[in-house]
Amino acid sequence: MIRPKALKKGDTIGLISASGATPPEKFLPAVKSIEKLGFKVVAGETCSARHGYLAGSDELRASEVNQMFRDPTIDGIFCIRGGYGATKILPLLDFDMIKANPKVFAGYSDVTALHIAFNQRCGFVTYHTPMPSTEFIRPEMDPYTWNFFIESVTATERTDYCLENPPGRTMTTLVAGKATGQLIGGNLTLVTASLGTSYEIDTKGKILFLEEVDESEHRVDRMLTQLKLAGKLDEVAGILLGAWTNCSPEKPKYPEHSLSLQTIFQEILGPFNKPIIKDITCGHILPTMSLPLGRTITMDTENQMIKVIE
Repeated sequence: MIRPKALKKGDTIGLISASGATPPEKFLPAVKSIEKLGFKVVAGETCSARHGYLAGSDELRASEVNQMFRDPTIDGIFCIRGGYGATKILPLLDFDMIKANPKVFAGYSDVTALHIAFNQRCGFVTYHTPMPSTEFIRPEMDPYTWNFFIESVTATERTDYCLENPPGRTMTTLVAGKATGQLIGGNLTLVTASLGTSYEIDTKGKILFLEEVDESEHRVDRMLTQLKLAGKLDEVAGILLGAWTNCSPEKPKYPEHSLSLQTIFQEILGPFNKPIIKDITCGHILPTMSLPLGRTITMDTENQMIKVIE
């Protein structure tokens, strides 16, 4: 996997939305949050465009992704937010051109669709990170999250470093063991949505990271079951489970009508007997770590250790 050239202060960031429309009041604060990091910003039209729930038409969003990779004056690309719509533009992307122009590409949630495509079709590392209009401008944005993000995009060549939770937040073991493989994945909904398409996620011999937000427990069950039935869980080397924010029963007054996430994980993932570490502080949550998708990592459940290696 190609590691994109590290960003440095003074570099130019192309700011885009490949997915949902950005609330107007969040646009300028998002731009300023990037400038405070020492970067210049070129904001694409998609940051202010709206087509219903989308940041402009599919053609506009795809064209802007292509242009940001093609433009030699753009050093890195940040997705301003997630939402919905990244899967819709995949057929319109120029993957040959993008492959020839690897750059730091950062975002998460709906951006998972692009992470999978760029990792598999273009062969370069991408970065599962918080985003300018969602986390960067929140008052609770914390030093742990900032430091993880900045180190991820400005030290892309570093190796032998650990992916550690913030102090006081302990990772836990669901299934014991050790594994080494390429780190892949992201949001469960988007990973599942790739199945049966030409952009389907390849899990063979890899370590799959999953997180989710605002889905009831039975929907999490359904998506994990779909991954199971598609054979994707047979092939993994290991699994990392991040934050499952607001993934709670639809009828909280009747807990007997639901299953806990712990039970779902144990019943669906446990029987594969692949090493699984859960409670990783990553996803729709603050603090949150940033992940180098496409890098080789090793995981050891005995010590809850996750390490990026050469």
